[in-house]
Amino acid sequence: MINRSVLIVRPKQAFLDWAKALDDSELVPDPDGEMTCYLIPNFDTEEELWEIIEEIHPTIFENELWSWHTDEGAWPQTRDLASFQNWFGIEVHTVVEDLCDYELVDEDVD
Repeated sequence: MINRSVLIVRPKQAFLDWAKALDDSELVPDPDGEMTCYLIPNFDTEEELWEIIEEIHPTIFENELWSWHTDEGAWPQTRDLASFQNWFGIEVHTVVEDLCDYELVDEDVD
């Protein structure tokens, strides 16, 4: 077991409405489809979890927006925690097992 928890965000109606309004293709993300999993620090209480989310939500919000539309000018201007909660449902999993026998590597690091 590794010393991380997993946070998964799923688009809610506000995100789907934004995605649909970007063009007339009618394409929107599938809220039940595969989502990005974010490794976050472990926590002991719900209060600690929300402190972590408060700190990291801007990064996740921007990552989720960028994964659907890379033009930042089309992104919502307000991306505070309340907006994050309105745009995304949150799933948290606290038991993370690493079954690989090789080093965990961050491929985004130069």
